[in-house]
Amino acid sequence: MAADEVAGGARKATKSKLFEFLVHGVRPGMPSGARMPHQGAPMGPPGSPYMGSPAVRPGLAPAGMEPARKRAAPPPGQSQPQGQGQPVPTAPTRTRSAKRRKMADKILPQRIRELVPESQAYMDLLAFERKLDQTIMRKRVDIQEALKRPMKQKRKLRLYISNTFNPAKPDAEDSDGSIASWELRVEGKLLDDPSKQKRKFSSFFKSLVIELDKDLYGPDNHLVEWHRTPTTQETDGFQVKRPGDLSVRCTLLLMLDYQPPQFKLDPRLARLLGLHTQSRSAIVQALWQYVKTNRLQDSHDKEYINGDKYFQQIFDCPRLKFSEIPQRLTALLLPPDPIVINHVISVDPSDQKKTACYDIDVEVEEPLKGQMSSFLLSTANQQEISALDSKIHETIESINQLKIQRDFMLSFSRDPKGYVQDLLRSQSRDLKVMTDVAGNPEEERRAEFYHQPWSQEAVSRYFYCKIQQRRQELEQSLVVRNT
Repeated sequence: MAADEVAGGARKATKSKLFEFLVHGVRPGMPSGARMPHQGAPMGPPGSPYMGSPAVRPGLAPAGMEPARKRAAPPPGQSQPQGQGQPVPTAPTRTRSAKRRKMADKILPQRIRELVPESQAYMDLLAFERKLDQTIMRKRVDIQEALKRPMKQKRKLRLYISNTFNPAKPDAEDSDGSIASWELRVEGKLLDDPSKQKRKFSSFFKSLVIELDKDLYGPDNHLVEWHRTPTTQETDGFQVKRPGDLSVRCTLLLMLDYQPPQFKLDPRLARLLGLHTQSRSAIVQALWQYVKTNRLQDSHDKEYINGDKYFQQIFDCPRLKFSEIPQRLTALLLPPDPIVINHVISVDPSDQKKTACYDIDVEVEEPLKGQMSSFLLSTANQQEISALDSKIHETIESINQLKIQRDFMLSFSRDPKGYVQDLLRSQSRDLKVMTDVAGNPEEERRAEFYHQPWSQEAVSRYFYCKIQQRRQELEQSLVVRNT
């Protein structure tokens, strides 16, 4: 579809520009061979930081957890109950968090933007992409709301009523040919129908009744009826064949299949609202417009309507709730009038005018509705857009890794000794966290560590704990002996 291709093409073009800028450094509007100059130290290929461990910025210690707050791991073979520990995220929660994470991963950090001023072009493209996504999403919501309402357009249905006469043949072998008969055909088609798939003639009607002359065909054989059922097979026309060699007057009653259903208004209500046949929702809307125009709504209690003399005559009450109107309307709504066509089935061979044409107004689905539905269900370019998104995320992650390596090399070049010492301290803290080692072995191996003021209190606490532990063991052994 045109709208789908424009939306998908715009998103795909934006993704391509984002990826081209990140990978090749090509700014929007620049020639394909141009490259942006980068400031600072040259960046190496993406990979893990140097020294074989995660890089740490100078002066920043990695966040660790106190040993006392650590939770012991469950023994092998024992699984943690779902109700304990951290809750297991549901699928929608994981999807929303993944979307937020992906959107955040596409943003360049502020320090990288300060380091490479040309990266502002990428941020502008990112903002344009976000604005484009919001516009497309808003249009999709508008289309979804529009599809909830009936979308109809009036068209002309040309009705063809024709008949043929088969005179009797005395020398015919079968009984059908020896008796004169006529055949009536009722067909039709839409005028100026642009759709490629032609709609069947019977799909426009709910019922069709052909009433023949009762004096010629009797009270039991003068009606031909067709009524729509859930299992009805649509057809391009109807035909009726009867024996006879006399011209027959017939009446065709055609009931249109309105979608949504329409009703004929009571004559008094029709004069009041200026409507003859309409859907229930349109009638209620017109009635509410009449109430607002004539200020019939109660000024104190908005739920009630104070009827005027016409309103009281129709609804037979001076005052009623607006919520009661749909129920009271049921008695005032009648089935719509059928289309009545009088036709003469002529059997005169000299009568050349045996086909009659009639144009009737019908409502058909708006052709644009199919295009709107296709746009909502279309997944064109989604795979390519997702691939470009993945490439952008990978490129941003690579840029962040290169930034870490650059900071490492830059800090090392400014103060090699201090940076190596900071790195060793950081690695030592990481090792302690990984091995669950409490205390500081480097300080504890020196004698000065135990001459600090806290050592006296620590010794007292240690002996106190040992005495309490020994006392509990003795009391427990005495209890065992006495029993």
